[in-house]
Amino acid sequence: MASISRRKFLGATGATAGAVAAHGLFPSVLRAQAEPLRIGCPLPLTGPFAALAADMQRGAQLAVDELNAKGGVMGRKVEVLFRDDELKPAVGAQRTKELIENQKCQFIVGGLAAHVQMAINEQTKKAKVLFISTSQSDEISAKPDTSPITFHEALNPTITSRVMGTWIAQNLGKKWWIIYADYAWGKQNNAVLQDTLKKQGGTLLGATPYPLGSAEFSAHLPKIQAAKPDVLVSVTPGADNIAYLKQARSFGMDKTMKLAQPLLWISYLKEGGPELYSDIYGSINWYWELQDTIPSAKKFVEASMKKFNMPPGDYGAYSYSGVLEVGRGVELAKSTDAEAVANALRKSPVYDHFKGKEWWRACDNKAMQDMWIVKGRGPGKTKGDWGLMDIVAKVAADEKYDRTCAEKGFV
Repeated sequence: MASISRRKFLGATGATAGAVAAHGLFPSVLRAQAEPLRIGCPLPLTGPFAALAADMQRGAQLAVDELNAKGGVMGRKVEVLFRDDELKPAVGAQRTKELIENQKCQFIVGGLAAHVQMAINEQTKKAKVLFISTSQSDEISAKPDTSPITFHEALNPTITSRVMGTWIAQNLGKKWWIIYADYAWGKQNNAVLQDTLKKQGGTLLGATPYPLGSAEFSAHLPKIQAAKPDVLVSVTPGADNIAYLKQARSFGMDKTMKLAQPLLWISYLKEGGPELYSDIYGSINWYWELQDTIPSAKKFVEASMKKFNMPPGDYGAYSYSGVLEVGRGVELAKSTDAEAVANALRKSPVYDHFKGKEWWRACDNKAMQDMWIVKGRGPGKTKGDWGLMDIVAKVAADEKYDRTCAEKGFV
């Protein structure tokens, strides 16, 4: 090893010290900047939404990999920490608090069940931590529940059921029966579906609530059959959707009426199979075959195939986008301060991570985005292991599908 003279050594260390002083950087700050940027991600990793939560884990991890491959965010490595909220608001609140206080997470991205994300949001507001929600809810982006540092990446019941309900009434029939899960997301969809049907001049023959996670419908189906609706609209999320469709088909209801629902989820099409989901109509925020026409979708699918040997799903896309928006916001703000990042995102609201242009609406931090009407492919019509849906129509993003800013309490 070559020797170095005392003069050169002092000169070199002096130059380094000068550079540090010139930039206002001190050892404690340098150490802080070297620490990873931690993002907490509470999800229902167990229970009826477990398949969707696993999809969201993969999406968030892909986003972290993408950010770190570019050198991190403001030079800091990014980490995502997952916690099981067990589909319980109290547990979701506890896990979020632990992520913020013990694990020093500076951002929270996640939430899947509507009622749990509200509990998560209460914790992030209290701790002044920016939250990007990836669950459907009408209230997460409305007063009094929202906040200037709460963002909402997912669709919501108003948008989903206005778009899908209008399409059902205009294409499948105007006499409906609705089955819905008796919790926040189910109730909100039921209300919007009924309002949409009324505006389309249709007739509601009946509406049946059921307890989320207790998918027993046999006692209700004979009464629904006797009413002879054109369409049986189901709001049966997660694993409940598979149980519901098995029972509806066992009663032969797919032969006498159309079966439709506000959302389809590719995780459950894969689990249930094409026999179960053949000709079931729904809407979706994203589907991997969009890679044929959208460059950002192609990049997302290729990354997922390389790491997981499977395409990403619709809810994995939400968490992927949410984590990337944290990175974009921090880079724009040149800060990790929640208010500074929120202001930066509102000032530069347009982004495209997986589906083409999206934008944050300024009044409520709600993501405006395209969606698609899809139908399950039957046996013999699927393409490979994951080509399970036909795209029937595209619905371009438009703020008219959501409640107005005034309706959400913003004046």
